[in-house]
Amino acid sequence: MMILGPNMNFDGFLIMILLIMFGPSILLTIIGALVYKKYKKAAKVLFILAVVYVIISLGICGALIAGI
Repeated sequence: MMILGPNMNFDGFLIMILLIMFGPSILLTIIGALVYKKYKKAAKVLFILAVVYVIISLGICGALIAGI
């Protein structure tokens, strides 16, 4: 039984990994931009969380993709 055949398509898996890497940070950035005028301090916290999430997710998912 072949688990990984030569004609397998991993596009969905790649899209899922990219959504895990960038989805929450994009969502936090959008929410931060929407609440920026009324709650500047909360928006800045959301922006910082978005950047931290991108840094961590690129490190962890990037290591998984690279095979390190």
